[in-house]
Formats: sequence, structure tokens, C-alpha cells
Amino acid sequence: MSDSLKPLVLVIDDEPQIRRLLAVALEANGYRVLPAATGQEGVVLAAQHRPALVVLDLGLADLPGQEVLRRLREWSSVPVVILSVQDDEAGKVAALDAGADDYVTKPFNTGELLARLRVALRHATPREESAVFQSGALVVDLAARRVTVADREVRLTATEFALLSLFIRHAGKVLTHRQILREVWGPNAEGQTHYLRVYVAHLREKLESEPSRPRLLLTEPGVGYRLIEEE
Repeated sequence: MSDSLKPLVLVIDDEPQIRRLLAVALEANGYRVLPAATGQEGVVLAAQHRPALVVLDLGLADLPGQEVLRRLREWSSVPVVILSVQDDEAGKVAALDAGADDYVTKPFNTGELLARLRVALRHATPREESAVFQSGALVVDLAARRVTVADREVRLTATEFALLSLFIRHAGKVLTHRQILREVWGPNAEGQTHYLRVYVAHLREKLESEPSRPRLLLTEPGVGYRLIEEE
């Protein structure tokens, strides 16, 4: 593939060693890399080069990562994958609520990061709309509101189906507790996380082969949930 056809990834991180590591990993996997050492530089480069994807560190020296994300979202819907320190749950939640597509914690596994980038790019270039979603043994016919697991029909309540449909629309992405509660139960329910725990448990009982060790509907601790797309 010629360089001009490779997706351009803008990496905004003030740690030189992280920028070098990401450049090596991404270029070895078919991406072009545009590095930025500051948030301000990253905003300018994003406007000049229109990257296919942005990898954004939350802990920048000149501008908070949240502010960089806010500026990007004023004019662009480019997928943004956040890099965050391990224990900064509040920052990750705020970034996802503000329009980030995903996050990866530092220190990170390169293979996981590459997988998250592929998912984010798929969302930027969505597949043809289909009324049927499949992930492993789970098949959901959204038009017929029919759910099967390993060819066995599963009955869901209206709320359970609404919750599952939301996860399907954002399959592969982290959804925060607040986002899910707002979409399914309305803006007045954003603090009612006990609703969510109960209904996620119900979905796992009905959809997972081992509900106590879920493989489809994963918990992102302190942040939210993610529906996995399996082949």
C-alpha cells in the first residue's frame, strides 16, 4: 500500500518515549504517524492534516486533554482514543462523555491499543447498515426484535431490549454509566447506577454462557460497559 493510502494517526502526547513507541508500533502495522508534543500543536495539526484518528494523552503539560478534545469536537468528528493513567477513572469518564471514542490505560499493551484503533476506525467508516447483529453465538434481529443465543430464542423485556440495542449501536466502544442511563432511562436518571447494574446482570443471565465470567458484555471498572464484537 502506498503511504498516501495508509490511515494517518495524530499522536498527541508530551512524553517523547511514548511518541516513539507509538510511531514504531503504528508504522509497523500500516499507519502513518503525525506526532504532537503539546495540546496546542495537536489542535493545529489536526486542522491542517485532517487525520483519520487521534490518540490523545489526557495529562498534557500545556492544555488538559479534556480541553484538546473539546476544541477538536467543535469542528471534527474524527475518532479520538484517549491514553490515560491507570487510576484516573474520573478523567476517562469525563473524556468519554465529552465525545472520545475509547480509552487505553497507561502502561498499555500494544496489541490491545491496535485493536481499539481498528474498532474506532470502523466506526468512522461504518459498515452498511444491517438489521441483524451477530457476535459469537448471539444474533439480534433488530427489526423483528428477535434475540437468539446458539439458535435458542431469548425473551427480553422492553427495557432489556432497549439497553441491548444501545450496546449494539455502539458495539466495541466503551459507554459510560451516564451515557447509558441518559439514553435508556432519560436525563433524570443519570445518577441511578443501580438500575444499570440490575439490568446488565439480567442481560448477562440471558445472553452469556457464564454470566459470572462475561465474554460479550464487559465491565470497564469505574467507567461503564462495552459490548464485544466477536467473529
